[in-house]
Amino acid sequence: MLKKTFFIFFLCNYVFISSCMGIPKNQEDACSILKQKKSWRSALKKTERKWGVSPGMQLAFIKTESNFKPTARTQRKYFLGLIPSGRISSAYGYSQALDGTWKEYKQSTGNRYHRRSNFAHSTNFIGWYVDKSNKLLGISKRNAYLNYLAYHQGQAGYKTGAYKNKKGLLKVAKKTAYNKKLFDGQLKKCL
Repeated sequence: MLKKTFFIFFLCNYVFISSCMGIPKNQEDACSILKQKKSWRSALKKTERKWGVSPGMQLAFIKTESNFKPTARTQRKYFLGLIPSGRISSAYGYSQALDGTWKEYKQSTGNRYHRRSNFAHSTNFIGWYVDKSNKLLGISKRNAYLNYLAYHQGQAGYKTGAYKNKKGLLKVAKKTAYNKKLFDGQLKKCL
């Protein structure tokens, strides 16, 4: 019994430490992020070539959604304030894509084995989603503010305009747009 308890304790600590080690330290500097995560450079460039979405926008969305944590999840819900009863949504991974949207992405692109905890797969998802918003809603691929609102609310939700009454969301979209501009400027020096 003691060996089993020790093994479970060790495994939990390993998973926690491993997930923290992969998170960039300086999330305000795109060049620092790419210096720490060299493989991300090619993922950002590939998504830009394929979907026309700037690396700065990709990084800004991921920073907003998951703070670069590959296994990020939404908060838990509690029944009677004590008993865990699921999560607020099915959002998961770098991109915080919902289960249904991720399934649609995989079917649409043929990327059956893509995972939300994979950085390159998540950047490709963001590119696909922004491209889709451009086609369905006419949002410029350069407009991080409106694209983030469509990303967060879903394209159907964006069409209703309900986001206009969500001051907290508008503030987050504004910060995401600021980060996109900041990251794109920084990346001119190192990408």
